[in-house]
Amino acid sequence: MNTSLLHDKITRCSKCPRLALYRVEVARRYAHLYPEEEFWAKPVPGYGDPQARLVIVGLAPAARGGNRTGRVFTGDESGNNLAQALYRVGLATKPTSTHRGDGFELRGAYLTAAVKCVPPENRPTRSEVANCREFLVEEIRLLREARVFLALGSIAWASLVESIPRALGTGEDFMPPRFKHGLEVELETKRRGRVHLLASYHPSPRNVRTGLLSLGELERIIRRAAQLAGLVSP
Repeated sequence: MNTSLLHDKITRCSKCPRLALYRVEVARRYAHLYPEEEFWAKPVPGYGDPQARLVIVGLAPAARGGNRTGRVFTGDESGNNLAQALYRVGLATKPTSTHRGDGFELRGAYLTAAVKCVPPENRPTRSEVANCREFLVEEIRLLREARVFLALGSIAWASLVESIPRALGTGEDFMPPRFKHGLEVELETKRRGRVHLLASYHPSPRNVRTGLLSLGELERIIRRAAQLAGLVSP
């Protein structure tokens, strides 16, 4: 399978009845706020540099972000928080991510989400996360240059550490630690050699406004990930 075929498979997915209904329902709810736009209202695949050495995994598309624009981390405050940090590190062409075709492009990085559909209250069920895991596994397999993986939030971290062994192969003794902001794990894999797993709080408006995560701290962690990936100098 190639990336294009995978993206087609993702956008056609209807495994989770609750999410399939909600992504359309929420589009109808907010349509009046965007009268000149047509909501995407489908599963949202990842995107970025096909030769990416760094993969960043978020939670899920936002109701008025990815579910509207059809591009993860695009069209909402979380997306712009992340875009600003990526731009400052040198991994993006501009500091804002507003819509597809806006000129925002990634350099050496790829963005995706643990869950491809917007969940009610940003809380997917365990079965919904599990249903989407095959997509994350396949993304990791297809991104053959990727050696560094950054999870944004605890759900993204849990999905990532479940996906890496399936995608790349690890020893039976691999016991992934629980999510912790700033965590770094170095891991030897069977199919790709040494990889690095990092964790950060999600760049949501709530986390940033309450001070749980500053934009400076987000930039620091992304810069660290980019250094490990050989994308920027130490």
